[in-house]
Amino acid sequence: MSFAGSVEPGLKASALPVRFRIFGLLFALTIVAYVQRTAVSIAGAKMMPDLHISQVQLGWLETAFLISYTALQFPGAVAGQAIGSRRMITLCALLSVAAALAMPLAPSVFTGGAVFLALLGAQFVLGASQAPFFGLLSGVLERWFPPRDWSRAQGWSAAGLGAGAAAAPAIIAPLMVVVGWRLALIITALPVLLLVVFWWIEARDTPREHRAVTASELAETAQEAGSVDASGPKVRHAIRLLAHPSLLLLTIGYTAMNVVFYLITFWSFLYLVQVRHFSLLEGGFAAMAPPLAGSVGAGLGGMLIAASMSRFGARWGLRLVPLITLPVAALMLLLAVHVGQSWLALTCLSLSFGFLEMNEGAFWTSAMQIGRRDAAAAGGILNTGGNLGGIIATPVIAFLSSHGGWTLSFEGGAAFGIGAGLIWLLIDPATPAVRSVDA
Repeated sequence: MSFAGSVEPGLKASALPVRFRIFGLLFALTIVAYVQRTAVSIAGAKMMPDLHISQVQLGWLETAFLISYTALQFPGAVAGQAIGSRRMITLCALLSVAAALAMPLAPSVFTGGAVFLALLGAQFVLGASQAPFFGLLSGVLERWFPPRDWSRAQGWSAAGLGAGAAAAPAIIAPLMVVVGWRLALIITALPVLLLVVFWWIEARDTPREHRAVTASELAETAQEAGSVDASGPKVRHAIRLLAHPSLLLLTIGYTAMNVVFYLITFWSFLYLVQVRHFSLLEGGFAAMAPPLAGSVGAGLGGMLIAASMSRFGARWGLRLVPLITLPVAALMLLLAVHVGQSWLALTCLSLSFGFLEMNEGAFWTSAMQIGRRDAAAAGGILNTGGNLGGIIATPVIAFLSSHGGWTLSFEGGAAFGIGAGLIWLLIDPATPAVRSVDA
């Protein structure tokens, strides 16, 4: 099949393939999404005394984000498939900026208990705005990249999560010291608007729609996906994914893994300050270490999974890395809370997150293998389970930590990490739920 007619005559091809420019924008949006979502946990050290809220209430702010974020994963991804990822990501990013700005501005508008309610509402809206993003990211990757590159792309996109989580304390903590927590959150929210403009200009839902895509790039992105249905999104096909056995097991495993993810992501800063006695500035920079290790681990894991799939095929190629690295992550988490020296604890915590994040590519690539043209919906299902892990973990950890139960929190996280690894013995990601055109 010839794709030459898809490129306008005389249009000069870019030296960098368009799909990498699209991915670069998604990577940047991933970073800012994690700066937005972790901002409250970093600003919490100053918010609590300033607004007279407790640590348990801070946990409920995190939970408000997670409730809407989790509930709207699947419907948001299906809606995004229907209206197009370009429009949906743009709308959601703009809404996230509004919600992020509402957090520091609410205390200037409301008083008393209404302040906490306003903060809950802002966090709820922020969660809703970010809910469809990672499912849609999978859908974009499915259309713009050949299957052989899916695990690498998913690994690098997960590396963006670590970069964002690392950037949040490094940026927000020093700003809080200089200008206060409210202005610090405003300063970090506004630059996202410029990124949204770039996304709207550059992004398209499929390679065929982009004027700068050459015939050779279009052939490369389509050559391995030609065996699956190329028809438009259908809601009934997406809903059928809810009954796919391996996708359900994958989702349960991702739930367990994300108990550990949210434990480290949302609570490392307070643990280092309250238990390991880092100062506010020391804690801000020390809290960069776990997500940076996670970023490296995610990128490395994506490459290892690609190599493993090439050598052993999809079924065992996707299983091997989780079966090895998730138990190691659990062991490192146990060591982090039981060693005596604070910087050694930080090292173990960082290694735990690094080994944990090596598995993002395995989970997300498996969902894409199963979902194919419904990859966004499959990703929405997967991430619904992942964030159930946060809903389970966050209020429990908030309660335990406020009563001195940090050790029990970490030990429970380790148990979930081991369970997340063992469930891969039951998952078969090699059987896609391929839909027929006339179904």
